[in-house]
Amino acid sequence: MRILLNDYSGHAFTVELARELAKRGHNVLHLSLGDFQSPKGDLARQPGDPATFEVEAISLGKPFKKYDFVARRRQEIEYGRRVTVRIASWQPDVVIGCNNPLDPQQVIQTYCRARNICFVFWLQDIYSNAIKAVLRKKIPVAGHAIGLWYEELEKRLLRRADQVIAITEDFIAPLIAWHVPRERISVIENWAPKDKILLLPRDNEWSRAHGLNGKFVLMYSGTLGLKHNPALLVAAAEAFKAEPEVAVVVISEGKYADEVRAAGEARGLANLSVLPFQSFQDYSAVLATGDVMLAMIEPDAAIYSVPSKVLSYLSGGKAIVLSANAANLAARILMRSGAGAVVAPDDEAGFVAAIRRFLKDPEARQKAGAAARAYADENFDIGAIAARFESILAACAKPPASGERRIN
Repeated sequence: MRILLNDYSGHAFTVELARELAKRGHNVLHLSLGDFQSPKGDLARQPGDPATFEVEAISLGKPFKKYDFVARRRQEIEYGRRVTVRIASWQPDVVIGCNNPLDPQQVIQTYCRARNICFVFWLQDIYSNAIKAVLRKKIPVAGHAIGLWYEELEKRLLRRADQVIAITEDFIAPLIAWHVPRERISVIENWAPKDKILLLPRDNEWSRAHGLNGKFVLMYSGTLGLKHNPALLVAAAEAFKAEPEVAVVVISEGKYADEVRAAGEARGLANLSVLPFQSFQDYSAVLATGDVMLAMIEPDAAIYSVPSKVLSYLSGGKAIVLSANAANLAARILMRSGAGAVVAPDDEAGFVAAIRRFLKDPEARQKAGAAARAYADENFDIGAIAARFESILAACAKPPASGERRIN
């Protein structure tokens, strides 16, 4: 097959899938938005890559206006158009739309439908829920109407997809309620590229370069937004400011990372540092430097969003403290694997207490870290994951029988 995998964010696990599908004999093109601030995977051809693997980052040629709704929407639509240009020139049998906001997803799907190209909606999040939550706070009356419009758009896109690959069983009920046929829904949980996340020594070149040897490092690595409650990171630094051996390291970029930095400076939190996203080549050393990994997700997002950073933390073999609703998939993974502690989203004191328990108990920390890596080893096998994708894509890419409509 000729498979075009369009991952807006350029995450490590999607490009790992693209490489694996290429190794299995398919021609694969991986596209992402190069201007978007997020942790990136290995988005460059490597010497061992098969000739059938291509990877490109699309640039809009200007800074991405992440926090300007009107300008951002315009740029996202332009991104969708640029993706369709590559679809036209590359001529895939199947297009996978992953992590796309709804506006470019509509542009891409509409193009594929008009040309009878199989379109797979890889559902990472119920985007309209997040849009409604954010806009209700910013522009209460108009925001509600805009949110409902996006909800109807998301329903339509999902119903029109040839296949929907959801990242959690939790998505099945809302999809069925939106009249997406059950036979077109598959569930494949996200993963992290565990084979490329090496278990390096705590004392490594990256930790030395950042002055973190001899420190107990509480680390957050990944995107920061409203659904992540950045205030918890500041609270953690505040709680440990009298303990000079404890460092809170935040690896992120954008408005909310800047706010965490500013809050730390305003409060005189010398133990809090904010670094930009690190290269994927350094990521193993970054994870090795953290003693306890931190993550959080707010209640509005907890049901339909799974923080992928937790999956990378698991691969790094580290104890994790997660602030999330217990129903969230990442929370359920931590609880059943024993890889960390889960506290309620509104429990700031409990978040700090869970961190302190791991700080005071090296044996519990080591046990949780070992359980984390064991979970990754058991569940993140890219060969098995790619085989599942391959079977879904092969069935989707088959031309419909004479007189049969491909989609409802």
